[in-house]
Amino acid sequence: MDIVSLDFQKLNSMIQNTHFPIDKFTSKNDSILKGLPPSVIESIERIMIDKTFKKGQSIFTEGSFPAGIFYIKAGMVKKFKTDHNGKEHILYLCSTGELLGYSALLCNETYPDSAVALEPSKLGFIPNEAFLRILSQSAELMMGILSSLSHEFGVLVNSVRVFAHMSVKERLALTLLILAEKFKKEEQTIGIEIKLSREDMANMVGTAVETLVRLLAELKKDGVIATDGRTIKLLKPMDLIVLSKFY
Repeated sequence: MDIVSLDFQKLNSMIQNTHFPIDKFTSKNDSILKGLPPSVIESIERIMIDKTFKKGQSIFTEGSFPAGIFYIKAGMVKKFKTDHNGKEHILYLCSTGELLGYSALLCNETYPDSAVALEPSKLGFIPNEAFLRILSQSAELMMGILSSLSHEFGVLVNSVRVFAHMSVKERLALTLLILAEKFKKEEQTIGIEIKLSREDMANMVGTAVETLVRLLAELKKDGVIATDGRTIKLLKPMDLIVLSKFY
């Protein structure tokens, strides 16, 4: 067993033992549909309309009214807000199994953010009335939605609180750990590859692209990461934990 494998096993052990609070910075709404009665899942699948989105294609736009919600069957989606200068501020990356747009639907308000496909993605669309009807008939689905909303609020609070007191290098270390959690395949512990543009990553870290590139070069020189084009592979995640001050 090589050093990289051992390092990722230590990382997984820390996460499982809650010594590293990765769940405080990642959504749990991929678990909403898990554990639902088969009849409820079948009802949702019957009304779900498959839609495909190209890389960079808009799924919904901030300020528009929701016609339904989306379930990510495959792919990756970024949620972001746009300031008055047209600059994007990425709030979160969503991956396979997660739901999009349900908070605006339940509040009967416009979308508070926008969503765009980061890669070719397949989403299931569930129309408003059909989703609300199933929601009213399933206590399990209702509790799953409420639990997810509560957790999302906690993730937002933690991110604002922690990132406000971190240096840029500490924010980058934490962001790489969060992204590794989002990009890893099911049960994957080694060889996790993060494929994200430097512009989007700098946006998430809250720094200039030039600063991000310089810090990534330092991490690469120290053997913490490896890069191939825009792809980043974490070699020493334990070092990132130390850099982020969550140890």
